[in-house]
Amino acid sequence: MLKSLNLRAALLSVVLLATFLGIWELANQPPKAEKALTEYELLMGGADQEARVPPPSAVISLAVEELSNPFYDKGPNDKGIGIQLGYSIYRVLAGFLMAALIAIPVGFLIGMSPMMHKALNPYIQVLRPISPLAWMPLALFIIKDSEASSIFVIFICSIWPMLINTAFGVANVRQDWLNVARTHELSPLRTAFTVILPAAAPTILTGMRISIGIAWLVIVAAEMLVGGTGIGYYVWNEWNNLDLTSVIFSILMIGIVGMMLDLALSTATRFVEYEE
Repeated sequence: MLKSLNLRAALLSVVLLATFLGIWELANQPPKAEKALTEYELLMGGADQEARVPPPSAVISLAVEELSNPFYDKGPNDKGIGIQLGYSIYRVLAGFLMAALIAIPVGFLIGMSPMMHKALNPYIQVLRPISPLAWMPLALFIIKDSEASSIFVIFICSIWPMLINTAFGVANVRQDWLNVARTHELSPLRTAFTVILPAAAPTILTGMRISIGIAWLVIVAAEMLVGGTGIGYYVWNEWNNLDLTSVIFSILMIGIVGMMLDLALSTATRFVEYEE
């Protein structure tokens, strides 16, 4: 039954994609009269031509070309899509891991101590709603390095979902399990690692999954602001070149990489889930 449902869902997904691409392709074909224009006439009358979104065939053609050699480097403004994505992934993972090193221990402390929760909660509620990009000017002024500032912004946007989910997961561990730990006279540290951490792990990983999604969203905007390298800079640079085909291709690559990051943490979450 489940296999049949998955097969039907996959077929429907393919049909929807093919329909969407077909409509997109047909809607963006130039008229026959325009196809007959010479190159000179197109150049002379380019400003008068109706602007069109590139069709899927042009995007697919560019994707094949770009992905056949994704790591070429021909200078500061001409790097392959693989290099640009590599820079972005590095910044996201660096900021994300730094956030995890702080958010998870602090979340444990908040979840295990009602006093710490009451003491730190006002600061969390004030800082959490601030847009990560609002920190960028201050980071650039203090750090004076665009890459480190981008990593700092990722750190800021990643820390809150992890911290809050960790605190929630730790605070909601079943009291029965904690009572068993006390009965066995386990130390607080051993209780934290052998009882609380396994019980809270699914909630913690859910917070990490939310954080990586937000971080991948923010890095694109951050790189548009600071420039240099990265997929956000690549999108902005291609827009400045009026190359909409490259812009659409880069948007698709952003989506695919984001899906892969989410899938990795989703898979990790399934490994720590348990059934009572």
